[in-house]
Amino acid sequence: MTDLRALFSSNDPVGSNEAFTNRQDQWDLVATAIEEHLRHIAAPAFNVEDLEAPRNNLIVFHGVGGVGKSTLLRKLESSLTAADQRPVHWGAPAWAGEKILPIRIDLARSASTGSDFERVVLTIRLALAATVGRPLPSFDLALRRYWDAQHPGEPLDEYVRRTGLVGKFGQMLPGQLQAAVSEAIGALQLPGLVGSAAGQVTTALVQALRERRERARALAGCARTAALLEAEPDLEALSFYPHLLAWEISRLPAKKAAVPVLLLDTFEDTSDRHRDTERLLQRLVWLMPNCFFVISGRNRLQWADTALQGQLDYTGPAAWPGLAPQVAQPARAAGQGGARQHLIGDFSEQDCDTYLAHRLTQDGQPLISPDTRAVITQRSHGLPLHLDLAVARFLEIRRTGRTPTPADFDHTFPALIARTLSDLTADERHVLRSASLLDAFDLDLATHAAGLTHQAAARRLIERPMITEDPYAIWPYHLHGAIRTALRTADDHTEDRWTPADWHRAAERALAALGQQRQDGRADVPGRTLLVACLRQGLRLARDHRLDDLSWLTDAAFAYTDDSVWEPLAPPTHALVSASGAGPHPGPDTPADALAELLVAIGRRQHEHRDRTAERLTAVLGTGLLSGELAELALYYRAKAHKDLGHTDAAADGMRQVADAGGRLAVRARRGLANLARIRGDFPTALAAVPTLGWKGRHHRVLGHIRWPHGDIDRATAAFEAARTEAEQHDAPGERAIAQTHIALVTAFADPARADDELALAHQLLAHLDQRATTLLAHVAALVRDAGTDRDVTDRATVLRTEITVAGLAWLTPLLETALAFHHAVCGAQDDLAATLDRLHEATANGDFAYYRHIAAAMGDLPQPAGPAGPAIRWLDDEPTVRARWRALVTARQHRLHGTQ
Repeated sequence: MTDLRALFSSNDPVGSNEAFTNRQDQWDLVATAIEEHLRHIAAPAFNVEDLEAPRNNLIVFHGVGGVGKSTLLRKLESSLTAADQRPVHWGAPAWAGEKILPIRIDLARSASTGSDFERVVLTIRLALAATVGRPLPSFDLALRRYWDAQHPGEPLDEYVRRTGLVGKFGQMLPGQLQAAVSEAIGALQLPGLVGSAAGQVTTALVQALRERRERARALAGCARTAALLEAEPDLEALSFYPHLLAWEISRLPAKKAAVPVLLLDTFEDTSDRHRDTERLLQRLVWLMPNCFFVISGRNRLQWADTALQGQLDYTGPAAWPGLAPQVAQPARAAGQGGARQHLIGDFSEQDCDTYLAHRLTQDGQPLISPDTRAVITQRSHGLPLHLDLAVARFLEIRRTGRTPTPADFDHTFPALIARTLSDLTADERHVLRSASLLDAFDLDLATHAAGLTHQAAARRLIERPMITEDPYAIWPYHLHGAIRTALRTADDHTEDRWTPADWHRAAERALAALGQQRQDGRADVPGRTLLVACLRQGLRLARDHRLDDLSWLTDAAFAYTDDSVWEPLAPPTHALVSASGAGPHPGPDTPADALAELLVAIGRRQHEHRDRTAERLTAVLGTGLLSGELAELALYYRAKAHKDLGHTDAAADGMRQVADAGGRLAVRARRGLANLARIRGDFPTALAAVPTLGWKGRHHRVLGHIRWPHGDIDRATAAFEAARTEAEQHDAPGERAIAQTHIALVTAFADPARADDELALAHQLLAHLDQRATTLLAHVAALVRDAGTDRDVTDRATVLRTEITVAGLAWLTPLLETALAFHHAVCGAQDDLAATLDRLHEATANGDFAYYRHIAAAMGDLPQPAGPAGPAIRWLDDEPTVRARWRALVTARQHRLHGTQ
C-alpha cells in the first residue's frame, strides 16, 4: 500500500511500505475461530432458524485508540480475500479450501443511527450480489418493500451511487431485487401483478404462504417469512430481515455457497452510549448464525453481562458463552473478556523498531536512523499511533530541509490526547486526568483524586482499554504509559483542559486520598505493604507537584523506619515535567524533595558504603528543608552510619542530640547511646540503660548484646529469644529477623547442631527483607557454627572480610576476626590465631570493641592483651570468669569434634 503522505512529503524520493507487524497471535485466533465456526455450521444438528441456541459466531478485538485495530481488520480482509495477500509469517489456515467472503464495514459514527444500520444491511447484500449471482427472494422482497416505504421516489441504484456504496457490485443489487419480485410473480403464477409495486407482490406471497402453497414455500419457505413480510416495513423490521438473509445463504447451491465473514470496525461508535444502534447490530449477529463476525472497538463487548438485560435483546453468559468471563480467571481480569474477547496489545520494542525501519525508506535503506528509532520506541510505550505520529513529524521536519534528530522526538503528541478523550464523557475525562497523576489506582483513589462523590465515572473509565489491570496488585488499575505521559506533559488544546492550578489541586487531592487509605488500612493488604505503596506514590506526587503539606508523609516516614525491612522506595530521579509546571531539579529544593532524598538515603544504605550514606544525610540536613522531626530522623541515621563506620564520637554526638530533643526517636537514640557504651567496653553503663528502653528501644536485644560478650550464652540466648517473641507480638518482621540471626550467632558458639536450625530460620526470615548487615552477620554465625571443621572456614572468612569492607560496616570486622579466632583456637592453630589477633588489634586500635581481643585471647588460652589507649574494659563479671567461659566453649567444641564429650 502506498503512503501518499510520504510520497508527497518532499521533492526527494521517499519509499514507504505498509509496515504491518506483530499480529501473528491475532491471526491465529481468527483462523482457529473460523475453523471452529465452519465445523459448527456443517454439523447435521445446526439449524439456521434456531433462535435459542447460544451464539459463538464472533470474535472481538478491543484496545486503545491507535493500537492498530483497523489495520488488523484491513489485513484480515485482504488475507481472507486472497492467499497471496496474507503475510508470509501468518501461514495458511486449515480451512484454506473453503470459500470465504470477507465483508469489512467501518461503523464510524454517522449523523443518523438509522441510516447507519441501513447502510450496514445494504453493504452486506451488495457484497453477496456478485458471489450469489442471483436473487435471494424472501430477503430481497422484504428489502424492496422496505425501500419503497422508507425511500419513496428514490431509486435504490441512485441511492447506492450517491452514498458511495456502488463499489464493485453496486449496480447488481437493484436488478437482483427486481428479479426477486419477478421470480415471485412467476412462481405464484400471478401475471396480473407484473409491473406492480413490491408491496402488492409481497401481499400475494404472504397469502400464498399462509395457505401453505407449495410453490410459495419453495420460493420463501423460512418459517418466519410471512410474519416479517406482514410487519410494518420500518427500521425495526429491517433489523430482523437478516434472519431471512441467513436462511437464503444456507440454501444456496454448492457452486454459489460462501461463508460470509463480516469485519465490523470502530464498534465503539455504536456501543455504550448508543444502545439503540448496538441493539440492531447485536440482532444482526444473532440472526445470522451461519455468518462469522470479527468485531473491533475500543471497549470489550458487554453482551454477556446480565446487567444489560432489557437494553439489548440477547444478554448473559448463556447467550454469548465466548464473551463471558472465564471461570479460571480472577473476576475483574476475566471481565476483560472471555475466550472470544481479546485485548490488542502494544508492539514490542523489536516490533516498534521494525515498523519504523520499514515505514520510510530511501534507496532501500531505512530513512529513520537507529538512534532516532530508539527514542521514538521508548516514548511510544509500544502504541502504534505514537509511531505513526512520529513518522508524520519526521516528514514535516524533513520537509523544512533539516535532518531530524533524536531530540526532535523526545516528547509526546497532543493528538494522542485528542484520540484518547474523543469518546469520553466530561466526568470520565476529569477522572482520567486525575488518575494520570497516579502510578496505579483503584476506584476509591481515582474518585477521590477527581474530587467526585460517586464512583460511576471511574467505574466506566476502568472498562476502557486504555486502562490495564493487574488483579493481584494493591491498586489494580494502570493507565497506558503513552497516554499517561501525553496527558501530563503535552499541550492540551481540548475545551475542558486543565490549568496548572487544576493539576496542583488534583495532586493535593490524590495525595490526601493516599494518606486516607494508608490511615484506614485495607483488609486485603498487609499494613506494611500498604504503607510502602502509599509512600512510593505519595513521595512522587509531593515532589513532582511541589506540595507543601507533608503531614501524613511524615508519619509514614517514621513508620517506614520503625522495622528494619528497607523496601526500596526509589521515587524517579528525573521527575516528569508535569502540567502544573513542576519539573526535575538538580537537588532538593522543597520539603518533599528533602523527605524523598532522606528516605532513599536511609533505604539505600543497605546497598551503599556507609560513607556515602553519611554524605547524603549530611547534604540533606544542610538544605534546611526538613522539619524538626524529620531533621531528627536524618540525624539519627547519620549517627548510625557513623557508628557502623567506627566513628564513635560522631555517632555519640548525633545520638545525644536526638535523645535530648525528646521526640519520637528519643528512645531509639538512648538505645544507640547504650550500644555505643557497650562498644567502648562500658558494660555497666549499657546495662543501666536497659530498663529505660522498652520495646521501642529494643531492650531485650540490647541486653543480649551485653550478655554474650561475657560468654554468658544461656542468658544471651534467652534475651534474644525474648526480643524475637516481642517482635512477633508487634508484627515486626525486620526486628524478628535481626533477633533470630543473633540467636543463631550466640548458639553457634555452644551448640552447632542447634545453630544449624537457627540459621536456617534466620535465612528464611531474611529472604524477603533488605538487610545487608544482618545477612552478613548470619554468614559470620555460619563460620562460628563450622569452627574447627574443614568447611573452608578461612577462605569463606576472606571473602566475607571483603564484603564487609565494601559495605562500610566496620563494626562487623572485629566480630568476623573473633569468629576466625574461635576456629583457629578449636583447631589448635597457634600461628593462625596469632595472625588473627594482630588483625583484631588493628581493627580495635581506636578502642572500639577492644573486648573482642580479650575474648580471642581467652579462646586460645593466651595472656590478656595489653589494652589500647583509652578507658579499660568494664566487665559485669570479673575477667577471669569471662575468660574461663570462652575457653570452656573452645574445649567443648574440641571434645564434640573428636567424639570425647
